[in-house]
Amino acid sequence: MRRKKNSFLENGIENEGMVNLTPLIDVVFVVLIMFIIVAPMLELDRISLATAAPHLTKEIAVIQETNAFTIHVQADNSLFVNKTQVTLPQLQMLLKEMKRLRPNQIPQIFHDKKAYFETYQSIKNAVEVAGFIEMDIILQPG
Repeated sequence: MRRKKNSFLENGIENEGMVNLTPLIDVVFVVLIMFIIVAPMLELDRISLATAAPHLTKEIAVIQETNAFTIHVQADNSLFVNKTQVTLPQLQMLLKEMKRLRPNQIPQIFHDKKAYFETYQSIKNAVEVAGFIEMDIILQPG
């Protein structure tokens, strides 16, 4: 009796063990191309620091402090608007009122370096909700 050749080799069954990666590679390339196209269009928060003056004078500091709307964040994360202590919900109402009264005004934030970043983020969100598109962050040396 003659033995029959291995039938699964003749029927092409040996190819079932191999995985065709072509569709996976196509999908990866499409996703990569979409990312390359969409990434530059995403609007990211950008912080641009002003160039420092060669010599900080009292005159510059006085001009900064005389803004009509200043927000001071203390080391203990307490908020002061124009030297009056406020809570975050009160700050949101004050910002909306300020935007209504003076739409071109830019709020200034004096943030203590020991205060939490979360406090800054909450203030930034409140400024954006109020309708301001800019805010000044005043960095104090030391």
